[in-house]
Amino acid sequence: MAAARLLLRRAVRGVTRAGRLYSSEGAEGSAPKGNKAEKIPKIYTKTGDKGYSSTYTGERRPKDNLVFEALGTTDELTSAIGLAKEFCLDANLQCVAELEKIQCRLQDIGSNIATPLSSARESHKVNTSFNEDSVQELEQWIDKYTVQLPPLTSFILPSGGKASASLHVARAVCRRAERVTFKLLQTGEADSRVGKYLNRLSDYLFTLARYAAKAEGRPETIYTRINP
Repeated sequence: MAAARLLLRRAVRGVTRAGRLYSSEGAEGSAPKGNKAEKIPKIYTKTGDKGYSSTYTGERRPKDNLVFEALGTTDELTSAIGLAKEFCLDANLQCVAELEKIQCRLQDIGSNIATPLSSARESHKVNTSFNEDSVQELEQWIDKYTVQLPPLTSFILPSGGKASASLHVARAVCRRAERVTFKLLQTGEADSRVGKYLNRLSDYLFTLARYAAKAEGRPETIYTRINP
């Protein structure tokens, strides 16, 4: 289950217990349903106004805690991949389903990160475990695209069309997500398989960016040293 859904579900339960849902007919946040108003939770809960948020295990931690830094960067990565996916769709590239699957995997990773092992019960660990088979899947995809590409003999700059360049952006964000998550791994707060997946994902995004440029017939910009 995705970390965002898990945290939202917890937040919704907290809102319900606090009685903050509108129930009067016609009030903002409710919708008529016959003679009764259907309760609709607000997107904001105000529980984080003092700079603290909840993990899946129920801990309240400062928002600058590594857990939330890793969660936020992973969310940023998912968004970057979403943008790249749209460019790939416009270019009719055969990788859209893969990118969608990766976004789902990243939600699973977020769920794992949101469950610090130091406070997780066994039921938490079962619900948020991460399967290493997904790492092997990435490797298979990397190999599939690599055999279609010319050997890399020079440094290349993010280029090669919108799809390729946006995949390079996602690759750079992925590297940052990996660096932040590695700090959690060092403290034993997250599953080591999460780190492996992010490491392999950056390789996949780099390879796919090169493939996108080739598939669209767009040249990649080669790095050249600029002499002063």
